[in-house]
Amino acid sequence: MRALVVTSPRRAAVQEFDAPVPGAGQLLVDVERVGICGTDIELFSGEMAYIHQGRTHFPLRLGHEWTGRVAAVGPDTDESWIGARIVGDTMLGCGVCEYCRAGTHWVCPDRSEVGILDGWPGALAEQLVIPARFAHRVPEAVSVTAAALVEPAGNSLRAIDAAALPPGGRLLVLGSGTIGLLAAQFALAKGREVHVAGARPSSLALAATLGVEHTHRTVDLDPGTVGRFDAVIDATSIDSSPALAARLVKPAGRVVLIGLSSTPSLIDTRELALGDITAIGILSASPGLVGAIEYFASGAVNPEPLVSETVGLHEVASRLEGGRGPDAGPGPKVHVDPRK
Repeated sequence: MRALVVTSPRRAAVQEFDAPVPGAGQLLVDVERVGICGTDIELFSGEMAYIHQGRTHFPLRLGHEWTGRVAAVGPDTDESWIGARIVGDTMLGCGVCEYCRAGTHWVCPDRSEVGILDGWPGALAEQLVIPARFAHRVPEAVSVTAAALVEPAGNSLRAIDAAALPPGGRLLVLGSGTIGLLAAQFALAKGREVHVAGARPSSLALAATLGVEHTHRTVDLDPGTVGRFDAVIDATSIDSSPALAARLVKPAGRVVLIGLSSTPSLIDTRELALGDITAIGILSASPGLVGAIEYFASGAVNPEPLVSETVGLHEVASRLEGGRGPDAGPGPKVHVDPRK
């Protein structure tokens, strides 16, 4: 079996491994498609916080946005999984701690994170093993491209749900990458007024083709926009964005924080308190995966335009460095077909 291995910062190679063997309660998956995200880029560069905290070490195998078909099951596992197209949770809780018992396994202190933390190899490989309890079936009507976007979409859907926009509510999404554009699509599907602010004209043009009528360059947001929005989602990696979100939201509104910067992001908590503003952090897609699948299956949200190109394993390192092929489209997401 071939898999991509990051051997040290900014060095990666495709290597051969023995095929994984599913244990009790586990599924063996033939991986069909994997998305590259910002977390993968930070792991590749060595800048990810988990590396500095000693929770992730080189060599490592990336890939947590994936879809594939179940090829085999382990002992004591329902054989009806075989042949099913699935996606999997990234956060694999221990199942016994207070957080797992409360249904919030994504904050389990003893969790594994597929392709991120030490201990569970990622999906940039021809095959992957995943516990059946963290797998979700995907209807055949959902394309392989869309299925591989379920994980980021779960994060975006959680952000929209956390924003709790009232009917007719006005939403501003800071950031026009994958998470921001998926959040915009979910909000549009719910009938809300959506504004997207970003830095790149091409991504704002893509937002417009997805149905976003109000796009802004972030640098052009003027004082007149302060307090105009019922909710603001920060989907950027910019350390000043959370403070900007707190200034742009209406009193009694909501700020949803889903982006992570590489340096501390500071908010003047007086603005939150004096505006009676609710700030909510989103860590994981886990509770949003099923809903994202349903939106994709119904056709209410079509995520496929977000994918710029699909490459093979041997091309992943160049994409992690920020490169794109000559025929790449305008979408922010690069997909990988490990079979190529």
